[in-house]
Amino acid sequence: MRALAGALAVLLVACAAAEAPAAPEAPAAVAEPVVEAEAPVATPPPQTLSLRCAGAFTQGGIALCRTLPGAIVSVDGARVDAADPQGWIVIGFTREHGASAEVAASAQGAVVSERYEIAPREFDIQRVNGLPQQTVTPTDPAVLERIRRDSALKAEAFQSQADIEGFLDGFIRPVEGGVVTGRWGNQRILNGTPSTPHFGYDIAVPEGTPIRAPAAGLVTLAETDMHYEGGLVFIDHGQGLITMYLHMSRVDVRAGDTLEQGQIIGAVGARGRATGPHLCWRMKLRNTQQLDPSVAIEGLARARAELLGGN
Repeated sequence: MRALAGALAVLLVACAAAEAPAAPEAPAAVAEPVVEAEAPVATPPPQTLSLRCAGAFTQGGIALCRTLPGAIVSVDGARVDAADPQGWIVIGFTREHGASAEVAASAQGAVVSERYEIAPREFDIQRVNGLPQQTVTPTDPAVLERIRRDSALKAEAFQSQADIEGFLDGFIRPVEGGVVTGRWGNQRILNGTPSTPHFGYDIAVPEGTPIRAPAAGLVTLAETDMHYEGGLVFIDHGQGLITMYLHMSRVDVRAGDTLEQGQIIGAVGARGRATGPHLCWRMKLRNTQQLDPSVAIEGLARARAELLGGN
């Protein structure tokens, strides 16, 4: 059994995308400098049906599993996908996931399974006033048309499932230094209007601070002026594990670019629905699960150590 413990920092700066607005909270600790992960050790895939998983077993967490290549993996009876040719598959746990998860792999009529404890988390309710109303409850026809266009671009980019294994890099923090000001999963009330949970992790740093790719990946979206997000970049790290970077003042990449871990993709800003310069960092898996990128740093490091012998 594995459980990921640890509290995340409390919110200070507002950050939001169309589906999940952010809000200010009290400042948290200064972020530690980024340390890049070493290259993983190549190991052959299993030759018989087996299942090993490691990672962040918590609400909003992510885990890597290794099994027989092509085996069908499910979580709590719901199919996830087939393991890749090296036997890897990425799984995640929603904000509302229960106290345990049963992960199963099946191939040629055989099934193996493991049960993991899922650590619960507490989420705050925040109220934010003074935001431009057209970024909370838009009514202007031109704004609504722009939002529709933006939503279509994002929906297409979320369909990506790149044939790469960037998730094996482990994640590094996309900006150096700064203050963690936004907590993933908090409920939002904006200008008195209840909103969806905030599925971002906010780091306040000066405008212009470089943003780096946390792992190798494929750019699936690179836009400089979205209504809610300002400058916005999506990176697919493989199997539809997509990280997002909001409110950017500068975008240095284009859709279709391939990235290495640590490569600069642009700069921090305060564009879109934001109250100050910061990075809103998000993660989504297979266009179905909103995950917490901050716990993925520790979770993927744990997975590397247990499944690859990495550091």
